[in-house]
Amino acid sequence: MLTNRRLKKLHYLLLLFYLLACQANEQPTVESTPPNIVLIFADDLGYGDLSCFGQENYQTPYLDQMAKEGIKLTNFYVSQPVCSASRASLLTGCYANRVGVSGAFFPTDSVGLHPQEITLAELVKQKNYSTAMFGKWHLGHLPQFLPTNQGFDQYFGVPYSNDMWAKHPNNANFQFDDLPIVEGTETVRYLSDNQDSLTTWYTQKAVDFINTNHEEPFFLYVAHSMPHVPLYVSDKFRGKSGAGLYGDVIQEIDWSTGQIMEALEKQGIAENTLVIFTSDNGPWLSYGTHSGVTGPLREGKGTVFEGGIRVPFIAKWPAKIPAGSVQDLPACTIDLLPTIAKWVDADLPEKKIDGKDVSSILLAEKNASNPQDAYYFYYKRNELEAVLSGDGRWKLYFPHTYRSLEGREGRSDGLPIPYNYQTKIDLALFDLKNDISETKNIVDEYPDKMLLLEQLADSVKIALGDDLDGIEGNENRPLGRLNYNDTNQP
Repeated sequence: MLTNRRLKKLHYLLLLFYLLACQANEQPTVESTPPNIVLIFADDLGYGDLSCFGQENYQTPYLDQMAKEGIKLTNFYVSQPVCSASRASLLTGCYANRVGVSGAFFPTDSVGLHPQEITLAELVKQKNYSTAMFGKWHLGHLPQFLPTNQGFDQYFGVPYSNDMWAKHPNNANFQFDDLPIVEGTETVRYLSDNQDSLTTWYTQKAVDFINTNHEEPFFLYVAHSMPHVPLYVSDKFRGKSGAGLYGDVIQEIDWSTGQIMEALEKQGIAENTLVIFTSDNGPWLSYGTHSGVTGPLREGKGTVFEGGIRVPFIAKWPAKIPAGSVQDLPACTIDLLPTIAKWVDADLPEKKIDGKDVSSILLAEKNASNPQDAYYFYYKRNELEAVLSGDGRWKLYFPHTYRSLEGREGRSDGLPIPYNYQTKIDLALFDLKNDISETKNIVDEYPDKMLLLEQLADSVKIALGDDLDGIEGNENRPLGRLNYNDTNQP
């Protein structure tokens, strides 16, 4: 016969076994499961090109809804205002000149992002993510430089800009008969087959990838070729915006984002999926109505003024990001890799990177702050042209020449007007908090701010160099070249 003491002990043991069994059968929660990641990257999209960033001539309802359900960063930056350099920073967490990338690669170039640099795709591979990239790569078109050799399981798209062929609106510099569209490392069609379908093709591939890979964590990188000139839009959006071809193109990109969101919802994974939408640089202003707008910002693509490097940014992650958040602290593409590494619990690359964890900013935490002392904006081969304080308020320009339309309006037929490439700026300091348009040089009024930013810049020049001062950096790593295995180890 069991005594009361033995009965109590038996009940205790049975309860313990029950709790252990429940724990063993418990399904992972959203909080304990690493997020899926969708990164949507537009090309030459201006700060003022979305209705949730002030555009009034047409609407972007899907992106507006994404902003309402997530966070909008009003001071988000790219590292350089040009295609290849900007993309190198996005994927490596490094200033582009650290990894040897400058400007925009051409189909005649035998260079690319060095295969030994660690990309976002390779980072999440540590955690067995499925990975895919659809769209414009522009980090090397030779097989050893393509996405499938940089951590992506799948790739479909144009290896460089869609303008680099004979049908470019201003084709004097481009004599290539056609551009290949690549799947994996093989050419599967050519751009002239149906260039109006670029955005649709990328979208279909993205939705198919989500539908196929929704049961395990994945990273999806959709890099639109649009709205980079020449502009292409499908029949379903041609003439629909009421704001010309450019408006039609943006509305198709908006639709594409909506299709991706819908696929996530259908598969029941939207709650724990981080979706980011941003752009590689500001608009190519010389193309007039075929380019975007910068809102209140000065200049555009090809300059380190705000219109060239400040871009729209929206992120949605229902499990973590409070809906309807707006954040005016600065952040940059270089910060995305270390932030995502934290969220997926991945190790950072062994080689030095420049980005820092900005999760408190993206999660709209109450006491969020930017961990960077400053952001440094290089252009051309290796010119340090400006530095921005870590709080995003003070921006110092070093004397240099830049390209400008100097107030002239562009054409409406898709052809560019010429820049003045010898426009000059002397040493200049702007208070972006009170002068977002960079109209009043206050360098003489705040010598302490100028001195602080100059000192920060001097430390970076030692590491990364500065062609304006004739300084060679001691931390720059080599670009990938055709014979990189023999002579170009980073």
